[in-house]
Amino acid sequence: MKKSTTALGLAVAALSVVALTGCGSDGGGDSAGGPEPVVMWGSWSGEQVAQLEQQAEAFNASQDRYEVSYVTQELVEEKLLTALAGGEVPDVVLWDRYQTSLYAPKGALAPIDDFVASDDVDLDAFYQPALGEMRVDDKLYGLPLLVDNRSLIYNQTQLTEAGVAVPTNWDELKTAAVVLTQRSGSTLDRAGFDLGDPGLFNMWLAQAGGKLLNADETKTAFNSAEGIEVLDFWKQLMDAGVFEQGFGDGANPFAEGTLSMKLDGPWALTSLDEVDGLDYGVAQPPTGPTGDTGAYMGGFGLVIPEGAKHSEGAWEFIKWWTTQPENGVDFGRISGWIPANIEAANDPFFTEDPHYAAFIETLDYAQVRPSIEGFSDVEGKALVPALEQFMAGELTAEQALAQAQEQGDAILEAAR
Repeated sequence: MKKSTTALGLAVAALSVVALTGCGSDGGGDSAGGPEPVVMWGSWSGEQVAQLEQQAEAFNASQDRYEVSYVTQELVEEKLLTALAGGEVPDVVLWDRYQTSLYAPKGALAPIDDFVASDDVDLDAFYQPALGEMRVDDKLYGLPLLVDNRSLIYNQTQLTEAGVAVPTNWDELKTAAVVLTQRSGSTLDRAGFDLGDPGLFNMWLAQAGGKLLNADETKTAFNSAEGIEVLDFWKQLMDAGVFEQGFGDGANPFAEGTLSMKLDGPWALTSLDEVDGLDYGVAQPPTGPTGDTGAYMGGFGLVIPEGAKHSEGAWEFIKWWTTQPENGVDFGRISGWIPANIEAANDPFFTEDPHYAAFIETLDYAQVRPSIEGFSDVEGKALVPALEQFMAGELTAEQALAQAQEQGDAILEAAR
């Protein structure tokens, strides 16, 4: 993997004069001999701050050596580079796991292999795809904390009234979406299924039996018969009128009853539970034409920045939260997030909840996006823009995937 030292060097030169706040403090405790301060950064804000603070308070109450506090940072990865440039970093970061392969080569993160070995942490306790996102060049840079996926959320009342069952495969999905769609002339009053996010192509491709990259991850592989099959199916749904681009923009059409089915994550449940009279369900994503399952896993981990002054305290906090299942479940009760610890995720709190159970089942086969350098740009700069052009009717399926392949392969080549 190519080392991105240039980016860090520029960050050091350009940002060293920036004033930093909320970083780890000097020394091994406060001046009065109290617990050692451990500062956690993260991008979570709003009501999520209270969730993190409550979890930190639980850790603080569990022992008397360390005291964790949370500081919100917008663009936390960029702020971490700024902190490295100034020589002051936080002690632990709530980390988007997908960013690990980009920032570990920059020297932003400290390996935790010695901590893991010293405390004999059982790494098999975690969902392995999530754990894999924390590894770069055979070094482990953190532990996975929270996981998610997209499963099928449906309006139970509308399905019952329409006399259709919850779809389990593409054919059933199309049939149900057509029946559920309501129009007044040419006006779409209720969409049967949400097709507004072409970024979910990866999970559809898996359901069709396709791959994003070739075997040695040097070239894209989505311009394939399976990729065409996905876009052909999308076109069938659009031609059947079950959705229109821009429908429900700026609103929550599912909560408002103007959208019957969508692929969404567990983060949606809290707001849906607050909608009076909404009877909804969650099922695993429909399987593809030959029965293939497909889903992708996202979420967060906890990492220790390179140069953290209180790395021992940071590790104790990370270990307490991620390796003790009861603490993961407790945070699930606070926040609704699913723990990356498998035992915690399979606690009855989740598995006996009809809305969470399907997400837990989907995690059994959910993949993670490729972590090779450059792939995020393949998605963001090549694949998704081409898919948007396809959905707008500007490109055929063949043209869209060929364009994305050409641009994506060039991006991967430049990143090597």
